Amino acid sequence: MKQSIQLRLGQHLTMTPQLQQAIRLLQLSTVELQLEIQGVLDSNLMLEPDEAEAQAGADGNVDAGQEQRKQNEAETSNETPQDASEKEVTSAEETIPEDLPVDTSWEDTYDMGATSFSAPAESDGRDFFETHSGAGESLHEHLTWQLELTRFSDVDRMIAQAILDSINDDGYLSATLEELHEGLGLDPVIEIGLDEIEAVLHRVQHFDPVGVCARDPAECLIIQLQALDADTPHRTQALQLVQEHVTLLGNRDYNQIMRRMKLSEAELQNVLNLVQSLNPRPGSQITSSAPQYVVPDVFVFKNKSKWQVDLNIEAAPRLRINSHYASLVKRADNSEDNTYLRNHLQEARWFLKSLQSRHETLLKVARCIVGRQRNFFEYGDEAMKPLVLRDIAEAVEMHESTISRVTTQKYMHTPRGIFEFKYFFSSHVSTDDGGECSATAIRAIVKKLIAAETPTKPLSDSKIAALLSGQGINVARRTIAKYRESMAIPPSNERKRLA
Repeated sequence: MKQSIQLRLGQHLTMTPQLQQAIRLLQLSTVELQLEIQGVLDSNLMLEPDEAEAQAGADGNVDAGQEQRKQNEAETSNETPQDASEKEVTSAEETIPEDLPVDTSWEDTYDMGATSFSAPAESDGRDFFETHSGAGESLHEHLTWQLELTRFSDVDRMIAQAILDSINDDGYLSATLEELHEGLGLDPVIEIGLDEIEAVLHRVQHFDPVGVCARDPAECLIIQLQALDADTPHRTQALQLVQEHVTLLGNRDYNQIMRRMKLSEAELQNVLNLVQSLNPRPGSQITSSAPQYVVPDVFVFKNKSKWQVDLNIEAAPRLRINSHYASLVKRADNSEDNTYLRNHLQEARWFLKSLQSRHETLLKVARCIVGRQRNFFEYGDEAMKPLVLRDIAEAVEMHESTISRVTTQKYMHTPRGIFEFKYFFSSHVSTDDGGECSATAIRAIVKKLIAAETPTKPLSDSKIAALLSGQGINVARRTIAKYRESMAIPPSNERKRLA
């Protein structure tokens, strides 16, 4: 094969490291961004927090306590060193006792500064006695802890452990007594009957939360009712209702229940109120999932009849390049130390530029969303306009993928609450007058209609669709059902209540 030199002309897209870093920072949430910034501060000696600028950007209002502290500090600074030393000696003589117990340690008398057991600073704002653990305790761990505190024989403890291993997240027993008996795998010498397993089950069912390990919802409610005081009003009628007429209760056949239990409508309402105060899913009270904290990225507020958007300064800490280390970089020096400093300086500049680009893009998109959804901030969900990513992308002259990254896990603090950016994007439905109605607005209207319905005759999905059609909004019945399910609203037969 003959070697030759050829000249070709072509185009290709290359993502530079700076662009890759900017895109990665753009899709991070506020919490993830703070962790990323902390990691960069730990690894790059050229970067440092700009505390002066952050303090200048914060609210300048100072309360009376802070003013008093400043005044005290000023008075202290005006004291001579001799006066200060005399005051320290006087205070020390007042706090140090003459005789100390034998088992007293140095830290019990003298202030050794901040320790691992000291209370957090005033600026922390947290409760000192609050538990700051990550994930919570699971239902199985909570029940196992109670099992270890309960007096059981060895065989009964093994049966109880098998029962706890067979419950689901709602706290119900997912195995029958026969299956538990077969799965125990006991020594053939030891004989255990189903009655002993059921006896252990009854003891476990009174663990906290009461009603756990029940085999069905009716048994769960019965256990909780039996755990109430005997003089609880309407407890006897509630037990009879759950034990004998649970099917009628599930079908909302209140007329049949009043006829069979010989109750008036007011008496049945009191009984239903007691039953509804119980928890049919006791296991849901205890969850092991870690709490998800939401930190708003921008603040939306109304100033002089105009809606304004500002970045959350606390969520976006200010950084700057350390002037001392930057002055050590020499242009013509190619030593290893100078190269190390030069690389860190370049990385710091790239990071600051990417961070600034993220803030500008976020603020630009947020202002565009607020401008498009001004009616929502004025009047609520029913005034939400249809909006898609393409509309914002064309307005800010960016790609839809960039808008998608900006609106994911980014939150907006508004007078109506905290919303994710994606909350303001929804599909549209055509109206009779040629306009468009947002899906969010339709869900708000559906929720309003259901809230105002007659309890004895709740609105069906078809009736809601007909009411919307009367307002010029043509929505199919199955669409109404989809919106209703997304809002966790039960169907009409389950919403039926007594007057």
